[in-house]
Amino acid sequence: MAEMLKALVLGIVQGITEWLPISSTGHLLLLDEVLHISLGDDARELFMVIIQLASILAVVVLYFSTLNPFTPHKDKQQRNTTYLLWVKVLIATIPAGIAGVLLDDYMEAHLYRWPVIASALFAYGVLYLFLEKSSIGRASKRVTDLTSLTYRDAVMLGCFQMLALVPGTSRSGSTILGGIVIGLERQAAAQFSFFMAIPIMAGASLLKLLKLGFSYSVQEYVLLAVGFVSSFIVSLFCIKVLIAYVRKHDFSVFGIYRIALSIVVVAFFLTVGA
Repeated sequence: MAEMLKALVLGIVQGITEWLPISSTGHLLLLDEVLHISLGDDARELFMVIIQLASILAVVVLYFSTLNPFTPHKDKQQRNTTYLLWVKVLIATIPAGIAGVLLDDYMEAHLYRWPVIASALFAYGVLYLFLEKSSIGRASKRVTDLTSLTYRDAVMLGCFQMLALVPGTSRSGSTILGGIVIGLERQAAAQFSFFMAIPIMAGASLLKLLKLGFSYSVQEYVLLAVGFVSSFIVSLFCIKVLIAYVRKHDFSVFGIYRIALSIVVVAFFLTVGA
């Protein structure tokens, strides 16, 4: 029961932090050190993959009509608009996809350490505050919905997504802030960030699944299921909350939170002697 509770907590935290621009990696690293869920090395790695897949499934469910060109109520023009949206999404995934394939092993071996994560949390927290309080954050935006997004915008957002390869950066945070910099309204930037996550995270997760295999104990499968379900349900809620939030607010609060979390991470690991 205790292990199921740990899996539940980790799934909930993944569902919250994957979509809010506060870094799921930083939170899961800290929690994993505290909770020590009872999983083998491969099962632990698979657990992190599974809860990410659950988050992606939540996007697909929430935006199924928007993303599905074959929705019955769509006319020809609307279907073409959906096809073009997918083309832009796929274009945006190319930079991070290539960089991920080339650098994933290096990143895991050398950068998945708390000093890197704490530094990224702090640096991007300061950047959030700077951008939101500067003329960049306050300027009127030229892209108010995804139909106005250009192919050039998609490429640039894909380049911003590459920054998320550094743990602690936040994939959603890097792409949303990138969107603000190049002239997207926060809501449009957030939605496109969600859509960009589908191919890039689904592809990365599939590679991990093929690499890790499926030879696990019944208990491990139960913990995987608990983490998956909790991450999915919480992701549904958090995506809706974030979209509602950005209609009326900026990202300053997330900048403050990231700075505070970076201090907590440093204090925790210095205390435990990691």
